[in-house]
Amino acid sequence: MPPEHESPLQSLTATNVVIVAGKGGVGKTTVTAVIARAASRDGRRVLVVELDGKPTLDELLRNDGDDDGTDPSGGSIEVVHISAAEALDEYLRDHGFQRIAKRLNKTGVIDMVGTAAPGIDDVVVLGKIKKYEQSGDYDVVVVDGPAAGHAITFLTSATGLANAVRSGPVRTQSDGVIELLTDAKRCQVVLVTLAETTPVNEVVETAFALEDNVGVQLGPIVVNGVDDGAALPDVDAEDAALGEMTSVDAGVIRAAAAFRRSRRAMESIEIKRLANEMPLAQLHLPARLVAGLTSADIDLMADVLTESEAHRG
Repeated sequence: MPPEHESPLQSLTATNVVIVAGKGGVGKTTVTAVIARAASRDGRRVLVVELDGKPTLDELLRNDGDDDGTDPSGGSIEVVHISAAEALDEYLRDHGFQRIAKRLNKTGVIDMVGTAAPGIDDVVVLGKIKKYEQSGDYDVVVVDGPAAGHAITFLTSATGLANAVRSGPVRTQSDGVIELLTDAKRCQVVLVTLAETTPVNEVVETAFALEDNVGVQLGPIVVNGVDDGAALPDVDAEDAALGEMTSVDAGVIRAAAAFRRSRRAMESIEIKRLANEMPLAQLHLPARLVAGLTSADIDLMADVLTESEAHRG
């Protein structure tokens, strides 16, 4: 558990590589963007790695500083997109197989290699992340990792290959990835959840599986979308205002208030349950009551990570 005097940002970026993982729909990509933005404000050179080929992070991290990507504080953010096929193609070229890689790409065979050699595609992706970490060009590499179900196979791929291959470049690559993942000073996994029953169940299962099967350092658990009570009035205290409305309007507002109270009660129960089941620090990001998040919302959420204390389990 991080020291009590650490800020949320310090605990989230205590390692060179931060892999963000969580069940689909919990806001994993949003949390990745928030961590990156807060770190750049802190003067860090940040590389954000996106693995799914979606432009979401580019949109959420639209630069609010200069045109060259620097933050007014002196930090910077760069976003790269890595696909398994491209990473494998680069790996083959780097190891003297340029002609083979070109032919495999043309015939589409390179897309089949991952199936023929399970785990090789994940290992080359992790190897590319390791190269970024060792380049010296970045202070922190934040990875928008796979969904929780794939996160375990993604992070155990190197161990599986190392057990299957005794020597050669693939074994060397696997060993290097294992060294990165198991070094608590270089890499940690930050799990994301919502304060709801199913996501909490899954994040607990994932945390234990990662500790048992990978040996990777677990950072604080980020509870996303928490109703912090901000921006909405206590409807029960607005009887005078409600009295001036039609009975239909007042009924709708009271029903909405009742739903919100029940929602907050449920979140409180799940947050306490998570704390009881997982002895890890918790960081709570407030819900943004908007239809779609923008870079401005990411900026506001990044403010939370600069606070002096975090919610802790």
